[in-house]
Amino acid sequence: MKLDTPKIHPELPERKFEDIFYEDYPELDRCLINDADFENEELHRVNLSGMVIKNCRFNGTDFTSISMTDVQFENCDFSNANLSKSSIHRVSFNNCKFTGTDLTDSRLGNVLVEESILNLSAFGSSKLEKVLFKQSSLESSDFFECVLKKVEFDTCNLNSSNFERTPLKTVDINTSTFESLILSLEDLRGCKVSTHQAIQFAALIGLVIVD
Repeated sequence: MKLDTPKIHPELPERKFEDIFYEDYPELDRCLINDADFENEELHRVNLSGMVIKNCRFNGTDFTSISMTDVQFENCDFSNANLSKSSIHRVSFNNCKFTGTDLTDSRLGNVLVEESILNLSAFGSSKLEKVLFKQSSLESSDFFECVLKKVEFDTCNLNSSNFERTPLKTVDINTSTFESLILSLEDLRGCKVSTHQAIQFAALIGLVIVD
């Protein structure tokens, strides 16, 4: 799947994330943030754009209604952070952690999540369009009542993830692995699965396959 990549200037001045407290509005743009420790803070309606953020820790921070456009994250930790009601467009996350992160009621478009950990993350009631999860772990993640359009899980761990009331038409999971999923057969219609996965789903509904 081809995504629109973040539009970022090749030369960015370095700033500190704490500088956001000294702006007229809680926003940062066109800069490089490296090695910030911004844990357990509370800052709503933050606006981040045209920037690179590396090696930063946002554990437990309340970023409700955050907006991110054209941002590249590398090696950042959002574990147990609140990113609910967020707007995330043309953003990439590489080697990031979202363990237990709240992303409910959010909008994601043209987003790449690669080599990251999203175990126990919550996306309930969110809309995802053109989102690629690649080589990532989403064990026990929650996609309850989501709208997924052109979403692909490439070589991911989806074990025990919840897709109840979320139609999986146009969603591709055929290279990913799981022992069990929480979903209804009706929502599975149109989902792209492998032959092995088809056998797994057949077993989940009680079919006995005889060669």
